[in-house]
Amino acid sequence: MLTLYPQYPFVSRYLTIGEHRLHYIDEGHGPVIVMVHGNPTWSYYYRNLITLLAGDHRVIAVDNIGCGLSDKPQDYPYRLRDHIENLTALLQGLNITKCSLVVHDWGGAIGIGYAGRYPERIDKLVVMNTAAFRSARIPLRIRICRWPVFGALLVRGCNGFARPACSMAVVSPLKKEIAEAYLAPYNSWKNRVAIYGFVRDIPLSSGHPSYETLVEVERNLARLSDGKHPMLILWGGKDFCFNRTFYNEWSKRFPAAEKHFFENGGHYVLEDCLEAIGPILQRFFRIGNGQESRSTV
Repeated sequence: MLTLYPQYPFVSRYLTIGEHRLHYIDEGHGPVIVMVHGNPTWSYYYRNLITLLAGDHRVIAVDNIGCGLSDKPQDYPYRLRDHIENLTALLQGLNITKCSLVVHDWGGAIGIGYAGRYPERIDKLVVMNTAAFRSARIPLRIRICRWPVFGALLVRGCNGFARPACSMAVVSPLKKEIAEAYLAPYNSWKNRVAIYGFVRDIPLSSGHPSYETLVEVERNLARLSDGKHPMLILWGGKDFCFNRTFYNEWSKRFPAAEKHFFENGGHYVLEDCLEAIGPILQRFFRIGNGQESRSTV
């Protein structure tokens, strides 16, 4: 059926994984681009890129289990490895043997986790305000959301993560209807289960259940920096969480990447800087791998 969210006129599709339905968008024809969102967004974050690129690409945008229009099971582990395995199941179910990836926020660890396991299936990579490596840095406002009992009350009960993000993650205020669309799938304690799950799944120590998975993701970054996987880094400079330290780490690990640092972009860099980013992405996905890249830092 057609969804009714502003600027999101796409056909909803579903894949059943185990007992749960995973929602995804599949638009256009041509080389495949897969888009993986973070927390607390969903495939709606990529709505304008889907429209922009689907004219000459097949664009697949996933809603992680618990997010967007996917099922929101209450007893699901919501671990990094589960999200990577779900992405793997989706792409295998769609018989995708080669694709490019666009990742943001938690989508970085998820998408790069898949790419690192199967580098032969990856063409190009686009990285936006994310991490796929260990870091001990976590803002206090996010750390508070992880606290037992109080964190659940704040994130699930008071919507104290997704709702503030609609203003804190952007420099230019979102239109009311756009903010409402971001929040629509997360309208109750029950439907905010994965938002809290993602916050709790940040592995800050070796004893965390997702720590070894993140170590694997980080280790496999070397499999993607071999010159065979062109990378584009698009970064909002006013991100209070994924700040310039993370941008510098990506730049260090992928020195050949094309880089664009948007001083006036927030964490939701596609909302603040779409007009500038659109042409960059169109060119990046059309050029040959051997063409010289450009950077603006």
